[in-house]
Amino acid sequence: MSTRPRVTFDEHGVCNACQWQRNKEEIDWTARQGELVELLAKHRKSDGSPDCIVPVSGGKDGTYVFHQLRTVYGMNPLAVTIQPALPLDIGRKNLENFLERGANHLLVTPSANAMRALNRAGFVELGFPYYGWLISILVSVINVAHQFDCGLVFYGEDGEVEYGGTTETQSTPVFDIEYLKRVYLEAGHEKALAASNLEDAELYFFRFLPKIDTEGSSIDLTHWSYFENWDPYRNYLLAKENYGLQETLSANPGTFTNYAQNDQALYALHTYLMYLKFGFGRANQDASIEVRRGALSRSQAVQLVRLYDGAYPIEFEDTYLHYFQMSKDEFLNVLAKWTNQDLFDVDGHEITPKFVVE
Repeated sequence: MSTRPRVTFDEHGVCNACQWQRNKEEIDWTARQGELVELLAKHRKSDGSPDCIVPVSGGKDGTYVFHQLRTVYGMNPLAVTIQPALPLDIGRKNLENFLERGANHLLVTPSANAMRALNRAGFVELGFPYYGWLISILVSVINVAHQFDCGLVFYGEDGEVEYGGTTETQSTPVFDIEYLKRVYLEAGHEKALAASNLEDAELYFFRFLPKIDTEGSSIDLTHWSYFENWDPYRNYLLAKENYGLQETLSANPGTFTNYAQNDQALYALHTYLMYLKFGFGRANQDASIEVRRGALSRSQAVQLVRLYDGAYPIEFEDTYLHYFQMSKDEFLNVLAKWTNQDLFDVDGHEITPKFVVE
């Protein structure tokens, strides 16, 4: 969608996500694997301590990256999980299955009070219902890397490059904290913390260590997708076969898939708000990925988007109201506030799209 933040189009109307898919056919992946080997050699340790960090939830992508680092490249990765606010049973089970395969693992559980306050503020002020959790999964992982004297953090795919955003990291394997703050935290991190009125102790897992803010960070931050052609379905198959990854019994809210983003209930609200703000939701996002990797035709994708996209996650409504401590009217008013009225008609709590995906 042309409404996606930071997306660009060429003179033929082709978005940069599709341009990147074509570019990947020309990339010398052998050369990039050589870059990976050099980066790993720089950080490899011989004393048994972790030499790299991989954020994981128990889902397919973190599992795949962890597996490749440990079994293919002989690294000693530390898996780090940030406890989500509203974990789902299947997410807990998948994390348990992952850990049964022998991973070194650290679970970070930030203050529930702070997480709720920051998530609520993100929902109301940014239309971003797990903003607090996003802060922590970025900040805490980097803090853990410093505390373990571990100079390398591996994320999965570069979402900006893969899905249509800024292309500034397209040709460089390592990015820095300033990029992370500006793009992934949307330059709102410090503002959100300052506005929270929370005690410093509650914000410990949401703030960079003081030495990072004063001296900068020596941590190399990178995406696995820079070094290998990213394929989320391949990741799913490997995680299912080797780590016991389980799917939901039916399609996830707002989409036709059942094997991704199963760790927490707030993701369904996040993608519903994405639909209201930008006109594309979880099904559109999933279908676009499947078209680019050649698993769906465009016409098939359009039909799936028409069937599934933009579904309100009614199954979690009571959970959201309890978590955000809101009445239903208050909750629906926030949704209406963030609805793009260039794309939707809003009549009270009734929201109707003005567009048709074709």
